[in-house]
Order: sequence, then C-alpha cells, then structure tokens
Amino acid sequence: MIGDSFAYAKDSVTGKWMQWLLLIIATVLLTLPLLGYSLKMLRGEKPAPEVNDWGTLFVDGIKYFIVTLIWCIPAIIVLVFTIGIGAVALVSQPEAAIGAIGGMLVGLLIVAIVAIITGLLGTIGIIRFARTGSMGEAFNFSAILETIGKIGWVSYIIAVIVIMIIQVIFFAVIGILSVVPYLDIVLELLLLAPLTIFESRYLCLVYDAAGTA
Repeated sequence: MIGDSFAYAKDSVTGKWMQWLLLIIATVLLTLPLLGYSLKMLRGEKPAPEVNDWGTLFVDGIKYFIVTLIWCIPAIIVLVFTIGIGAVALVSQPEAAIGAIGGMLVGLLIVAIVAIITGLLGTIGIIRFARTGSMGEAFNFSAILETIGKIGWVSYIIAVIVIMIIQVIFFAVIGILSVVPYLDIVLELLLLAPLTIFESRYLCLVYDAAGTA
C-alpha cells in the first residue's frame, strides 16, 4: 500500500509542473480545494485526477471540513469540560491545586482516547462520504463498524499508525528545517499537496481492503 501510494503521489506531480502549481494554489486557499481534491482520490480515481472544476473542489472541501469538525465535537466537548472544571477547582480551592491538576491530566487522557476512537471511525466515515456523496453516510455507525470489521481492527489500527508515523516524520523534518528562515514554509507549500495525495491513496487502499463499495 505504501509503495502504491508513493508511486501514485509521485506520478501526480512529477513532470506535471502546472498540476503541481495548481495544487500549491489549492493549498494556499485555506486547503479547502485540496480537501475537495482529496475526496476525488478517496473515491478511487486512478491515476490522480486533474485539478479542475474549482467550484466543486471548494464545495466538497467545505463539506469535508464540516464532516471532520462534527467528528471532532466529542473530543472538544470533553476538553472544554475538563479545562472548565479544572479551572474552577483551581480558583475556588487553590489549596487543592495538585488534585485539580491531576484531575485535568486524567481528563486530557480521556480526551486523547475519545479523539483516537472518533479519528478511527471518522476516517472511514469520510471515505464513505466520498464514495456515496452523502454527508449522512459519514456518520453511519453501523456501516462504518462493518467496514472496519471487514478490514480487521488490528490491520486497520496498524494502517492508521503507519500513516501517523509518516505524518510525524514529515512535520518533524519541516520543523527541523525551520532553522533556515522561510524554508519550512516553502517546503510545506511544495510538499503538503503530494503528502495529501499519498495519504488519500493510502486510505483509499485501506478502505478497499474491506471489499466495500
């Protein structure tokens, strides 16, 4: 899957400088067109589609963002609740600061767990949205769980961990290169789109492993 996805991403920009330029523009525009473009690849289009029909890319990108935001709501609610309760405890009972901080740390652990769960489900949900065109299908829990079950929970989690490691390495390298003024910004503009293409193709292959349309 990694080899296929890398070749897919490489072929989408190598020697196609105008395509790459359009992808950079899509990145600059709040990445919304890039998100819309990602949906095309999540539908299984091969080779990587042309960057065109910007109106559709924007609309799809906004829908993608909304779906992602909704999936983030549970973690956001737990986070706000945790910080709120901890702040009130610190203000009202300063002498119990250690207990309040401990409670906040436990709350942050719960936030992380919630974020991991919603992230696993939401990723399949977004692909379902891409495949069906229905935002409601992004929250079809029974279908999402069925798809993950067909992939295999262990295989799916490993696949997600792999893509997360690749993301961490990418942004770590960008961070290291930030010691050179503006180099990190330039590299991120140049490489964020190819990374998105790689990830989209990779997740598309993971989803297709379930044999689900």
